[in-house]
Amino acid sequence: MRNLDFSSWQAMLSTLVGLAVITLVGVGIRLVFMQTLQQRRERENRQINERLRTLIAAYKTLGGSFTGALHVDPRHLRDLRQLPSEEDDTLDLPLNTGSDRARRIRDAVEAALSDIVLLGTDEQVRLAAHAANELAEGRAVPTAELVVSLRDFIREALDLAPIPSSVTIPRQGPARPAPGGARGRPDGGDGSGGKGGAGGGMGGMGGGMGMGSAHRMDDDSSHTR
Repeated sequence: MRNLDFSSWQAMLSTLVGLAVITLVGVGIRLVFMQTLQQRRERENRQINERLRTLIAAYKTLGGSFTGALHVDPRHLRDLRQLPSEEDDTLDLPLNTGSDRARRIRDAVEAALSDIVLLGTDEQVRLAAHAANELAEGRAVPTAELVVSLRDFIREALDLAPIPSSVTIPRQGPARPAPGGARGRPDGGDGSGGKGGAGGGMGGMGGGMGMGSAHRMDDDSSHTR
């Protein structure tokens, strides 16, 4: 402020221009810094949201059931076909019913374990790697411990209070696969073909009406002549 010169209007104008330039440069630097910081924050938020979305999906897959078989059947479809219709005492698994339900559950669990190994915490990666090794070696794998770790992490990441110790939650196992989607209509679509045909008929009627109107106009003009 000591170097400001207001002795003449030329000096005052140059001083004001210099102050304006300095102010604009400072504001520009601040805007660039804030924009960079905001982009970095948005990128981090997207990464966190994607991570939470993936881990929540894995939690639903690994812990979507409270009843029935709460472990993963490691047997493949070819193994199920080779086994007799007797209970496997070594794995303590249910009888072979000829359904591929266990195979679909195992495939979904393997995909969930792969996601956890990629995006999980150290504890979750350790538990997921142990479960994957057990599956690879052909042993039945319970998922309750990994589900508890996922549940606690997700609630903490979402700023939710921990589940009270007085609440008793049963052991959780892999979710049962949903039945197949609804079958298509026997007519082979949603009725759009029929609607299109009706539209074509209406178009033809409109064309006929237009031609009739043109003929009537010609007849009127001939009578007038």
